[in-house]
Amino acid sequence: MDFGLKGRHAVVTGGTRGIGRAIVLALVEQGATVTTCHRTETPEAESLREEMAAASAAVRIVRADVADAAGARRLLDTAHEAHGPVDVLVNNAGVISHLPLAEMPEEEWSRVVGTNLTGTYQVIRASLDRLARPASIVNVTSAVARHGMPNAAHYVSSKAGVIGLTRALCKELGRDGVRVNAITCGIVDNTGQKSPQGEAGKRRYAEMTSLGRLGEPAEVADAVLFLASDAARYVTGAVLDVDGGI
Repeated sequence: MDFGLKGRHAVVTGGTRGIGRAIVLALVEQGATVTTCHRTETPEAESLREEMAAASAAVRIVRADVADAAGARRLLDTAHEAHGPVDVLVNNAGVISHLPLAEMPEEEWSRVVGTNLTGTYQVIRASLDRLARPASIVNVTSAVARHGMPNAAHYVSSKAGVIGLTRALCKELGRDGVRVNAITCGIVDNTGQKSPQGEAGKRRYAEMTSLGRLGEPAEVADAVLFLASDAARYVTGAVLDVDGGI
């Protein structure tokens, strides 16, 4: 399916593995130019560089911590200098840990909320004078923002905050030609993150879905393509569930 994204410039945070990597690959396949980032050097980041170089794809990979204002600004400045205004901004970078509230140190709360929610704010704020007009912002969040999850109050709170940020900014930026939407992901397999419940936990989560299976990163990427494209030109402030019907 052609989403009409050829020649457009997309910025994707956290794009070297899992869902982010699938989004980068999907945008490249559609003919977009992509700038993505990672916080630390990893084998996944190096393999993405090699894969994109072998394919002669227009992908620039920047090392930047999006939870830091300077890192977010460096990402957007680098993207703008290399490829011009940003047509599509995908906030995907995120972290998770599993701790009961009584055992959660303040530092861990701050780390997760700082990356997932504050990082999204930092990147959008840094992008405001770097966005094309019109432009599309897609925030990747989680179904647990609505359903809750034990031993992850920091993660659930941060993802619920991203939904609130999406709804606020769609009203603030809409008259300037910027659409802001969110995708709530269910349990997605093959992301590189290990389930604390192991394979038995995965099977239990699969049984909770209406489709009887876990999601794939490419299925989230397909939803991003839709929201990024002109097919969604009258869609803003939406929270699209890509969760298999939990």
